[in-house]
Amino acid sequence: MSFPTLSTERLKLIEIKDEHVASIFSIFSNEEVIKYYGMSPFTKEEQADALVKSFATGFEQKKSMRWGIELKETGELIGTVGLNNLSLASKRTEIGYELLPGHWRKGIVSEAVRAVIDYCFNVLNLYRIGAVTFPQNEASFTLLLNLGFEKEGLLRGYLYQDNSSHDAFIFSLTKPDWRE
Repeated sequence: MSFPTLSTERLKLIEIKDEHVASIFSIFSNEEVIKYYGMSPFTKEEQADALVKSFATGFEQKKSMRWGIELKETGELIGTVGLNNLSLASKRTEIGYELLPGHWRKGIVSEAVRAVIDYCFNVLNLYRIGAVTFPQNEASFTLLLNLGFEKEGLLRGYLYQDNSSHDAFIFSLTKPDWRE
């Protein structure tokens, strides 16, 4: 299976390749972006290169998929959206996303996530999409709730960042609940 390109009104969701390493570094080295990501900001471009390679490996092994969020208007890569813990046999995955701060609060992530949800339910024929957020990341969990995800509960000590464990909220969306 070749990597699927998805398109929305303003965005192209594309395969992340070697040519995107500098953009991936700018996203994952940004402290505001990584604040609630569950990892420390990148300090070397080699880290971005390794992440890009891991995206390709995850797709090849059918364990994950990660799209670059590209603005149609400029061709700029401004974030990513993707599936983690993908299990086609169990018909489930977890979704995650990040976006450069200059593009926050413009509906870009909602637009990208909608396209990926549609792909999950209508092409991959998944039944469940989960999402994990820091309780402090109100923007992220509000976005999930607005898209129809339900908050299932609290995972105690689930995320490890900055040398300490953090609680996380878990959300889910099932195919019958998807209203698009």
